[in-house]
Amino acid sequence: MTSEAGDKAEGRRTAAKIAAWVLGLMAAAVPVVAIIGVVAFVFTYVTVVVPAPGDIKQNQVATIVDAKGGVIAKVVPPEGNRIDVKYESIPSSMVAAIKAAEDRDFDSNAGFSLRGFSRAALGKLTSDAGAGGGSTITQQYVKNAIVGDEATGVAGYKRKFKELAIATKMSTQWSKEAIMAAYLNTIYFGRGAYGIAAAAKTYFNRDITKVTPQDCANPNLPKSKRVNCMSDSESALLAGIVRGPSIYDPAVNPELATDRWNYVLDGMVDIGFMTKADRDSQKFPKVAAVKEADSTDTKSGPNGLIERKVLAELESLGISEQQVRTGGLKITTGIKPQVQNALVSGARSVMEGEPKELRSASVSIDPATGAVVGYFGGNDGQGWDYASAGLQTGSVFKVFALVAALEQDIPLSKRYDSSPYVGPGGITINNSDGESCGTCNLATATKMSLNTVFYRLMMDLNGGPQAVADTAHRLGIAESFGDIEHTLSEPNGKPENGIVLGQYPTRVLDMASAYATLAASGIYREPYFVQKVETSTGDVLFDREPNKGKRVVSAAVADNVSAALAPIAAYSNGNSLYDSTYGARPSAAKTGTAQLGDTGENKDAWMVGYTPQLSTAVWVGTNKGTALRNSYGGTVYGSGLPAQIWRAQMNGALEGQPIEQFPDPEPVGGQAGVPYEPPPTTYTPSETTRSRTRPRLPGEGDDGNITVLPGITIPGGSNNGNGNDNGTGNDNGDNGNGEVTVPGEENSPSPRSRGH
Repeated sequence: MTSEAGDKAEGRRTAAKIAAWVLGLMAAAVPVVAIIGVVAFVFTYVTVVVPAPGDIKQNQVATIVDAKGGVIAKVVPPEGNRIDVKYESIPSSMVAAIKAAEDRDFDSNAGFSLRGFSRAALGKLTSDAGAGGGSTITQQYVKNAIVGDEATGVAGYKRKFKELAIATKMSTQWSKEAIMAAYLNTIYFGRGAYGIAAAAKTYFNRDITKVTPQDCANPNLPKSKRVNCMSDSESALLAGIVRGPSIYDPAVNPELATDRWNYVLDGMVDIGFMTKADRDSQKFPKVAAVKEADSTDTKSGPNGLIERKVLAELESLGISEQQVRTGGLKITTGIKPQVQNALVSGARSVMEGEPKELRSASVSIDPATGAVVGYFGGNDGQGWDYASAGLQTGSVFKVFALVAALEQDIPLSKRYDSSPYVGPGGITINNSDGESCGTCNLATATKMSLNTVFYRLMMDLNGGPQAVADTAHRLGIAESFGDIEHTLSEPNGKPENGIVLGQYPTRVLDMASAYATLAASGIYREPYFVQKVETSTGDVLFDREPNKGKRVVSAAVADNVSAALAPIAAYSNGNSLYDSTYGARPSAAKTGTAQLGDTGENKDAWMVGYTPQLSTAVWVGTNKGTALRNSYGGTVYGSGLPAQIWRAQMNGALEGQPIEQFPDPEPVGGQAGVPYEPPPTTYTPSETTRSRTRPRLPGEGDDGNITVLPGITIPGGSNNGNGNDNGTGNDNGDNGNGEVTVPGEENSPSPRSRGH
């Protein structure tokens, strides 16, 4: 043998020795790895804690509904829509189908399945896409709901050990029904549908929460309910989709979806759910078309602002954000559809054609309960909520001075001088457009909204401006909101004299609430949105008790105020209420306007009023607190656009409701109701007032001009050509002298102005 041949032989012998050594190590390592795996599994099994059924909370859709069950908004979690249902509500065909598709040994396995693992492995080798997976239903649920889906590296092995251990332990602590229900409520079916309830609705428009399997087994079940029963064929399709929603959805790949559907139906025969004859009679179900993204998302419209208020109130009721996200809550509000529709349609119809920078907000409250029955904070559900913004009120705030006066036995018959008021330091208070009644009683001054009279009245009050502030707070004006720690006051905690003329910012919501207290004859009820909160399983988290309310003003005082306010809706450009069935409807109301500094322009205009069964506050302004001009170029006053909106909204909200009369007021200070006022000897009506005492001519607008043909107008002359729609003749003179904040759009600077 040559030296070269010997070297080669020696090399082969060395390689053989190395190979034998490696194989020996590998053979020895196999049991070591197995032992390590077993030890790791046992350790994990012993130490892991399995949550109890119901403890694992998955995000679900929370639904906000009105008082009649109509959907206002849906709070959808980021991962899509999910509604949990009890096992008893899950179609039996769906339970069988998911077993056939995902885990045919589910009823007998201990949380994992060697048979299932082998079947999946064989499917991989044979490229059989229809073969079942290696994970049991229990494992899949544990992975989705508890341990996550980390599948690589050391973390992947740890996750798998934990998954197996929890699944095995869960199978001994949970019933098979609890595991199945948890799985079917968690799994993703595609099209944004998490859980079987959402999937049934998405693919077949069936609401399985309204029927049970027992219902559907009843041949006499009414058709109206049977429409929500799922067929065996539909169940098989949904179960097949679970394996891969992106490929087994019939809208994506009809051929693969059909193959998978057939696989599941065969499995339903194998597990004994249906006979071969039943299986052969199945027809591929008709599936709903894939819906485009919903362009009418409630968050983009007025209802989005209601959703915002509801969620904030839930927090104050002790219902956490976690409960909102995971409880599948049904949140019933006090919103009445008729009222809400009237608020939205009334605002939009009156504001149609008006300058685009104008904004409006309205709130309606039921005086008997405190429920917010209508809420319109603007058209942008994700923007600025004007109904909850601080806005300068103008003359609608005078009502609180009137209440305070009556409480101090200053009657409606008390007479005051209406001439300009000159106070200390040269401060001068005037009436809008130079109006005057000479010397007249408080009822007349209220109807005419005379600044000078109410300023003198406030000076007569015990407590002065503080008495007005305290009265307003008692009736329903919030003590604080937003970044205002103390409303109706200066930094020193005391109000200035301008409070009587609406100097300080107040919310539309609060004005509706405070006037509702007067409508309830002096009983205050805190306004609320949320009436009841239930979980998806029917547990009641909150159910509001009837509120008897708190008497904050005597009935005599409140009813006398209502009497003083009764003529104002008609007096304000003829905006009294009327029902097509019952005729004229009595109301009590007040207009108000706040000026834009010393410009002579207005920046906030109001109408707040009520009947015994409904209180509504309306505001009109701009998004940046700029001058108000209507479509005719005229200045906007409370008796113009706000009063028109108020009338449209109140008529719509109360249409068909019986007429209710205000109580006859008891005497206050020796006077009951509105006293007789003799014609003034020194009062000359302004052009504004004269225009109000005659019917509006055909085609006549708020500015007094008459439209003959579209685009052709002639001067009416009734308003001196100034476009003044001031029904009270003096709402323009809300002479506050304090600096206030005017709301701007979100993230925009808030301009500041002095009321005048």
